[in-house]
Amino acid sequence: METTSREVAQTPAAEGGQQLPFARRTVDGYLRAPFPWYGLDEAFTGPRWLMQVGTTADGAVEHGSIGHGDEPTVRNEHAAGGDQEAKEKFAVVVTVAANPSRRTADGTGLLEATSVSSAAWLAGVGLLSFTWPGSMDHTLRDDWLEQQTETAWVLADDLDGADWSTLSLPVDGVPTAFHYRESEFGWVLAGSTSAGVHVGAYGRGMSAYGLGFAVVKDIAAYA
Repeated sequence: METTSREVAQTPAAEGGQQLPFARRTVDGYLRAPFPWYGLDEAFTGPRWLMQVGTTADGAVEHGSIGHGDEPTVRNEHAAGGDQEAKEKFAVVVTVAANPSRRTADGTGLLEATSVSSAAWLAGVGLLSFTWPGSMDHTLRDDWLEQQTETAWVLADDLDGADWSTLSLPVDGVPTAFHYRESEFGWVLAGSTSAGVHVGAYGRGMSAYGLGFAVVKDIAAYA
C-alpha cells in the first residue's frame, strides 16, 4: 500500500507538550513535487503552515502535509486538561501522488502503488503522532505509538469496513466522497481527486463536516 517507509511517513513529535518547529520547514521539497498540493479551500481564513514531505528511496517527493489552524502539540489527555483541548483546533491535509506500481529508479525492484488507503494511513498516523493516552507515562509512548500505527495500517486497508463511514465534501468545488472515521483522538478522512492525487486529512477541535479542499495555487507563498 505505501511506497515510503513507515518511519519516514510519521510526523516527528515533541514530548512534554512542546510545539513542533513547523515554521522552520522550508518550501523546497514541496516545490520539487510533480503533482498539485491540496489544502483547505478559501472558506478557511486561519493560519496555514508547512509540515513535511515524504520521499521514495530515490528522492522523489511522493506525499506531504499542510497544516491549518493552531499548530498542535503532543497532547497527553490527562495532563493537558480541557484548556489545551479547547485551544487546539487544527486540520492537516495530506496530499499523496496517485502512482501505479512501477520500477525503482535503478530498475532493480518495484514500488507499491499508492491508493486512497495510503492517504488514510498517513492521516491516521499523523493524528496519532500528536496524542497519547492520559493513563500512560510518556516513556511508554513509543511502544503505544508503534501498536497504534499497526492498527491504523489495518484500518486503512479496510476502508469499506464498519469502522469507516462516508462523508461528502467539496474538492475544487465538486462534491466528493470520502472515507471518514472518528476516535477519541480526533478524526481522519481520505478520498481521491480528479487532479491525480489522493487526499487525506486529520484534525481535532475543528469539525470535518464543514471542510472543503482545493488546490494550493502558490505553495511558495508558504515560505
